[in-house]
Amino acid sequence: MSEPIKNRYDFVVLFEVENGNPNGDPDAGNMPRVDPETGFGLVTDVCLKRKIRNYVETVREDAPGYRIYIKEGVPLNASDNEAYLALDTDEKKIEKLDKRDKKALDLKLRDFMCRNFFDVRTFGAVMTTFVKAYLNCGQVRGPVQIGFARSVEPIIPQEITITRVAISTEEDARKKKTEMGRKHIVPYGLYRAEGYVSANLARRVTGFSEEDLKLLWEAILNMFELDRSAARGNMATRELIVFKHDTELGNAPAYKLFDAIKVCRKDPKNAARSFADYEVALDEAAIPAGVTVERMG
Repeated sequence: MSEPIKNRYDFVVLFEVENGNPNGDPDAGNMPRVDPETGFGLVTDVCLKRKIRNYVETVREDAPGYRIYIKEGVPLNASDNEAYLALDTDEKKIEKLDKRDKKALDLKLRDFMCRNFFDVRTFGAVMTTFVKAYLNCGQVRGPVQIGFARSVEPIIPQEITITRVAISTEEDARKKKTEMGRKHIVPYGLYRAEGYVSANLARRVTGFSEEDLKLLWEAILNMFELDRSAARGNMATRELIVFKHDTELGNAPAYKLFDAIKVCRKDPKNAARSFADYEVALDEAAIPAGVTVERMG
């Protein structure tokens, strides 16, 4: 595994949805998430991290050091137990340890999880399971954090009525040949998410490396390509703008860098229906010394 990253990064992701539901809200009948006060669309950080995890799992196929901790069908307890087996310890052995040795063991367990699971090394995790009292791999604060994505403009979710020939019961099949169904879509929406990469946490805690960083950018750019669904319509990452600081702790507040990016509709009179309807402007004069910008996508 390569050395931890040495530079802080901040980044902005612009992605779009066309005739799909980017992130359904279970509290609203699975309608696209919306800020009720402003009408802007929302996509949760959990949703975006899930897509990054799925991409890494698909392209690396559980290669050493690139397994995924939070995944479907695998209890967290089972993954935590791997660390205990690898370090040849169990509940009885832990009970005999004094406070200092127990602390040393906790660090070894944490480091094992960081080395073996990409998402722990990247996003962090709470690795305390209560099925067995001794299974505790600690809490890891990950160096990579992503906020909620918000649409650039208010969205207007639509409920589309559809007909289907799949009849639910035999009794209904004797009475009718079709049933009615519904789909929730956003005709078009451009979303913006902002994220942060802490070199300090990478060095002190998880060991997040330059190789991991490269894979993270790759996953963000392609996270929708391997996650197609009729319900989500056409989704794509349109641009990834990365601010690289010259130092570990950074050379400028993140908000100043984010404020340098403006996304505006070219023609305010007509509804946007594609990425070409927007202009993404970067005020390079507002970027302070010690920070460089790279635009990907």
